Amino acid sequence: MKRWLVLIAVVVALVVLIGGIKGYGAYKMFQAFASQGPKKFTVSTMKAQYQDWLPQLSAVGSLRAERGADLSAEVGGIVDQIDFRSGDEVKPGQPLLRLRAADDRAHLESLRATAALAETNFKRDQAQFQAQAISQAVLDSDSATLRSARAQVAEQEALVAKKDVRAPFAGQIGIRAVDLGQYLPAGTKIATLQQLDPIYVDFTLPQQSLEQLRVGQKLQVANDVFPGKTFNGEVIALDPQVDTDTRNVKVRGTLQNPDHKLLPGMYANVSVQVGAPVRYLTLPQTAIAYNPYGATVYLVAPASQAVTETQGQPPQPRPAPGDLAAKQVFVTTGATRGDQVAILKGISEGDEVVTSGQIKLRNGALVTINNSVEPSNDPNPKPQEH
Repeated sequence: MKRWLVLIAVVVALVVLIGGIKGYGAYKMFQAFASQGPKKFTVSTMKAQYQDWLPQLSAVGSLRAERGADLSAEVGGIVDQIDFRSGDEVKPGQPLLRLRAADDRAHLESLRATAALAETNFKRDQAQFQAQAISQAVLDSDSATLRSARAQVAEQEALVAKKDVRAPFAGQIGIRAVDLGQYLPAGTKIATLQQLDPIYVDFTLPQQSLEQLRVGQKLQVANDVFPGKTFNGEVIALDPQVDTDTRNVKVRGTLQNPDHKLLPGMYANVSVQVGAPVRYLTLPQTAIAYNPYGATVYLVAPASQAVTETQGQPPQPRPAPGDLAAKQVFVTTGATRGDQVAILKGISEGDEVVTSGQIKLRNGALVTINNSVEPSNDPNPKPQEH
């Protein structure tokens, strides 16, 4: 019996000893956590500041030449001569291509000879009519014959002229699409001719924008072909009707293009300036949390000014002097531009606002600021090439 009592006493002692060791370890761990103070969350921040926004209407449009045409001959024939090279700058009236026309010119000379004979006969009959040697009817017949001969000459001259293709206006000619000796049917494309400076940009805007649009307004055009570069121009025309399918109105602007960088057919991102600059308090869009009950942001303030205890939970360790805490506030947002959003109400200039990391915050949570990586805050972001 005594042996069992001793054994039980030893077991109880071991349990008490192990429990004491575990309890002491837990106590030391609790003391270590307590010495570390409240948990802090790492966030990035920026100070809210005012910026001037220029009211703009944005659209996507297409570029087209002020003058552009696919050149072709009005009549068919064999290509006898080509007087241009692909990509040449040409002047108005410059010869570009000639079709074989030897038989047409020969026929023209025959008609001119017939017209000259008709003119000689008419002058001779005029003299005879003065001498009353012939009747008025003969003279009238000779006059009609002369007019008919001259008309045939003019018709043949026009036909011969159509064998020569000339530049209708100044511009840059495109890639040649015909060769010497080729039979060219009437209307076949020879090359394209485009006048590139200035150049038009056509785009559409919703009918609600009509009140803001005026001829002469400044516009800017950007294209991904030239990253970071914009081309300035102005609105020159508004279509007098609205498209019944889309309820959009067509707008045309003109751009100076002396270097011929912009080409017809390119798409363009268009921004039309429609008013005086407006001053807005702005933040990155990443700073705003949109909820069914409103938009909120977190401000960073001294911990002594923020709530650090949550109802229903035990009191947390008190923050140290100099600690920062998050304070949630409701804001009223306005227009957006690029990565930015205008704040109409809720914060003031100079307030320090959390721009990233706020998803893990609650009202009164202690924070540590690390701005080594900040969210984009560009009013006109551009796609990055990789």
